[in-house]
Amino acid sequence: MALTYTLDNARSLIAVALIIFISWLLSENKKRFPFFLTIGAIAVQAGLVLLLFAIPNSQAVLSGVTAAVDGLADASDRGAQFVFGYLGGGQSPFATVPEGGQLPFIFGFRVLPLILVISGLSALLWHWNILKWITRLFGLLFEKTMGLGGASALAVAANIFMGMVESPIVIRAYLDRLSRSEIFLMMVVGLATVAGSTMVAYAVILGPVLPNAAGHVLVASIISAPAGILLARIMIPEERKATELDYEVTLKYENSMDAITRGVQDGVMVAVNVAAFIIVFVAFVGIVNNLLGLAPPLNGEPVTLQSLFGYVFAPVAYIIGIPWEEAHAGGNILGVKLFLTEFIAYIDLGNIPADAMSERTRMILTYAICGFANVASVGIMTGGMTVLMPERRSEILNLAWKALIPGFMATLMTAAIVAALPAQLFGG
Repeated sequence: MALTYTLDNARSLIAVALIIFISWLLSENKKRFPFFLTIGAIAVQAGLVLLLFAIPNSQAVLSGVTAAVDGLADASDRGAQFVFGYLGGGQSPFATVPEGGQLPFIFGFRVLPLILVISGLSALLWHWNILKWITRLFGLLFEKTMGLGGASALAVAANIFMGMVESPIVIRAYLDRLSRSEIFLMMVVGLATVAGSTMVAYAVILGPVLPNAAGHVLVASIISAPAGILLARIMIPEERKATELDYEVTLKYENSMDAITRGVQDGVMVAVNVAAFIIVFVAFVGIVNNLLGLAPPLNGEPVTLQSLFGYVFAPVAYIIGIPWEEAHAGGNILGVKLFLTEFIAYIDLGNIPADAMSERTRMILTYAICGFANVASVGIMTGGMTVLMPERRSEILNLAWKALIPGFMATLMTAAIVAALPAQLFGG
């Protein structure tokens, strides 16, 4: 396989340096820049990408991940169809519906049930020690390569699979011992990654327009964790010895049924939050677009919130490696992700026809928006963490908005590192 390197790849390296520089400008202690951690984080990110894409038969492994996700989606559809009938994707009773009687993809009946299934399955796999050991392996990786303490390392690793609200529960017994820097780190990584339940939902949304979408979304959440660690440590360096951890006092379930029950209950909360925020934010977009419709056209097109996002964030899309001719569309997606939600951004990205955007640009954006760093998630995160740590409420509220910037930049850094590598590694 011949690898080619272009200016688009090289430009992405400038983005990595710029993101690190901005984080340093926002640092509370500019004299304590973590040089070795910077090298280690970038090396871990690039190494994980190469490990997951460049080794022989890696594409077959990622195709297997995609097949597994398709299997989970199909199983979830069966449950949804049992409850919701044809609205869940079954045969339509209406003869006028095209394409063999199949209804269009309905988000509420196809994606939200999937969140419930994956949430319950994740809790069961944790109880069976499968997900627990995978999380511990990633925790050990972060502990050895980035110098994290046991508690922080496990919480960071749990963020990759469980999400920003669930991961603190894993180390609940240690939350009162965490330093300010460790709490900030947990917030940033939580905003830079996504939960397993939503990860699968994103893959289902992108599946029709991006080959190996499930593999890309999984890799995106994994490799954004080191970026989140780095940017958090640059902005608020650790001042004391990291909190150690006894793995025997982490999250536990009584039995398999307890795991499924609590997992489904947690999934209901996630699904309700996702549905509620999407309804509200889509409505807000409609209100703003109606007001913007009173303004004169911009470049011959009606002024909308999405078009404004495109102009504001086009330079960001360009610097992380997207060609200029697609930068406006890319900036639109980035703006929607930051100010609305990543779910809406993925839906918008999935609605762009396959021939209207290059596969490389779509792949870069998949990494750039694969994180919870948006305005709505800050509220969800602070609500969950203040319940777990009520005595540190003011500290959490003070750090939450500060964490949004590095959380957003961490996924941009991940996208830039992916864009810096030859497209042929990813099958392009």
